[in-house]
Amino acid sequence: MNEDEFICCNCGKQVESSEDIGTAHRNHCPHCLSSLHLDKEISGDRAANCGGCMTPLGLTFKKEGIDKHGREKRGELMIVHKCSKCGKISINRLAADDDEIAIIALFNKSLELSFEVIEKISKEGIDILRSEDKKEVFIKLFGKGIKNI
Repeated sequence: MNEDEFICCNCGKQVESSEDIGTAHRNHCPHCLSSLHLDKEISGDRAANCGGCMTPLGLTFKKEGIDKHGREKRGELMIVHKCSKCGKISINRLAADDDEIAIIALFNKSLELSFEVIEKISKEGIDILRSEDKKEVFIKLFGKGIKNI
């Protein structure tokens, strides 16, 4: 196993290195979307000393600034994780080989989060996606050709 490969802390599957988009500095499992708490400040810095298993809580959109109409621009879909060891909440970009069914299941699971958890995520500057975001999530995953959701 090379340094880009690992065994998932949650499902136990081996995660192999890939040339797919979004897999550089990968620390999340494409099968169950769990992650390892390796990064401290920026993706790939590997400066965290925790090493805990990070549970996926939901999805968010990467913030891309403000458009010409003063509205926030939404970028790519991101996974919201919470470390089971230290409690840190962070976001992690999806990768091209992530399981779409797991992504949809995570979105549905996030609709059941308690107010307290959503509030804690919000205090980190992260907007967890809600039911009104479902169509945009499906468009990001499958393209604009998708009709009925």
